[in-house]
Amino acid sequence: MGKKILNNRGIALITVILIVSVLIAFAIELNRSTRADIYDAANVSDGIKLTYIAKSGVYGALAVLDSSKNEYVSLLDEWANMETLSVQSKDLFEGGYFIVRVEDESGKIPLNKLAENKIYDILVTLLKLPEFGLDAAKADEIVASIKDWIDADSDVTSGGAESSYYLALDPPYRAKNKPLDCIEELLMIKGVTKEIFAGTLEKPGLAQYVTVVGDGTININTAPVMVLRALLSDDVELAKEMDEYRRNKDNNDALGSNWYTSYEESLGNIAKVNSNFFKIISSGKMDDMEQTITAILNKSDKKILQWRVD
Repeated sequence: MGKKILNNRGIALITVILIVSVLIAFAIELNRSTRADIYDAANVSDGIKLTYIAKSGVYGALAVLDSSKNEYVSLLDEWANMETLSVQSKDLFEGGYFIVRVEDESGKIPLNKLAENKIYDILVTLLKLPEFGLDAAKADEIVASIKDWIDADSDVTSGGAESSYYLALDPPYRAKNKPLDCIEELLMIKGVTKEIFAGTLEKPGLAQYVTVVGDGTININTAPVMVLRALLSDDVELAKEMDEYRRNKDNNDALGSNWYTSYEESLGNIAKVNSNFFKIISSGKMDDMEQTITAILNKSDKKILQWRVD
């Protein structure tokens, strides 16, 4: 009889231990799950906050652009230096801030006008600059392929590519034969690698110097120096001299005229001093998190043409 009671007590003890073990495991899992939900909710909350911080940078830049009443656009304008606005943002948000910059798209090479010989030749010259590290044949191939991608016909430009080339790839696809909607489309085009598109630590990227908007002319007041060099057949010294002139505040009034023809008369056929299209890049930052919004604006119509959240 005593042994039976002892056995029952042993079984009861084991049962209690098992129940307690299950309850502990359940409690630990519940705690882990609850903490994970809290962290997820916090991350979602932080993500929303980051988005609105980045949006604030975009709208701040829009306000700066809208405040400019000059008939011409230059690197001496307030939009070209957003550092002050970015610094001020640190006082606007608890634990976060934005860094915003503006680029004049009208100072870049308009890819969708590539059928025009002057734009074609300028892009070829750009890619042949020594900084890109491309041989002449590769530069010609890339520009020909971009032209074939956007023109309406199926005729292959020497060195270029049409649908027959792309259909042989894995996965296959057809040439667009329409204008580019965004510069990222370049990555689908024969010869354009990620390194050529985005650049590396040692080399510039094509994306910095081209745009999908524009009327076929280039704002000489804001064009990147590499684009200036492409316009000047890689005359490095002349490009440097012109860049120094347009950054000198004493020359601000002159930048509203065709000042550039005194340096190179032929620029009168391609250059201008006003702009309608601007790219705004705003990054919201909080601790080790970041979210970037990129917007392209048509200033004259006050319309946002592209809006991308990265």
